[in-house]
Amino acid sequence: MKAYETVLVERPADGVARIVMNRPAARNAQNLQLTYDLNAAFDDAAADDAVKVIILAGADPHFSAGHDLRAGGKNAAGADFPPVFNWGGFSEPGAHGLYGREQEIYLQMTRRWRNVSRPTIAEVQGRCVAGGLMLAWACDLIVASDDASFCDPVVTMGVCGVEWFVHPWELGPRKAKELLFTADSWSAREGYRLGMVNHVVPREQLRAFTLDLARRIAAKPAFALKLTKEAVNGALDIMGQQAAIDRAFALHQLCHAHNQQQFGSLVDPAGVPAPVKDKAKV
Repeated sequence: MKAYETVLVERPADGVARIVMNRPAARNAQNLQLTYDLNAAFDDAAADDAVKVIILAGADPHFSAGHDLRAGGKNAAGADFPPVFNWGGFSEPGAHGLYGREQEIYLQMTRRWRNVSRPTIAEVQGRCVAGGLMLAWACDLIVASDDASFCDPVVTMGVCGVEWFVHPWELGPRKAKELLFTADSWSAREGYRLGMVNHVVPREQLRAFTLDLARRIAAKPAFALKLTKEAVNGALDIMGQQAAIDRAFALHQLCHAHNQQQFGSLVDPAGVPAPVKDKAKV
């Protein structure tokens, strides 16, 4: 198994790979290093025929606080990391460069993880915020601890939801609107009631429960698992999910362009929490 700067990879059982986001001091917020480490770890797991199920977890105390808005060392898409997709234009001025960057590191990367050819389980504890929702929603199943909470607060920042816009499918249209309009945090139990979360378990049982679920899935034939996942994802695509995500992504970019004109930043600074604002490029 390869070593990564921000990700740990474990093999806790036959047929199971466990990918752990390992930026606990940043609450596993996603900088470019974590994004590309995750992508490489998913690729490596999918290339190993011994792996039948992938668990995605986050080092304690939280699953993921979303996108890391703070300025970092390696932050240039297409330069600091070799691009995975062929949109390009990362260094172009204005909306062109931003569109290319967010196509690469958010929209297409998340779509790639959603379609990885293995059943995936998100093991969620603590806070799962904005970009953290994208990670959990890219997985096929979600197991949450009883202290987990889910939130997409970006409307407060003047943006119409995160880049992987599957809220209506995960929550239903009315509850999706409520989550976005209010920016409230919802409990794991509420996520379970709405069908977004598969299981809610005590925090101390989360890892063992998720691993047992992964073991039971890994006992099934690998080819049948792959095709079953493809069948369900394909049904969602035929229902229009992919087209809807692409449309919402374009609206997301329009929000960024408006904020740039109004405030000189990609988001409305009034909606950014003070501890983040002090260190962020907003």
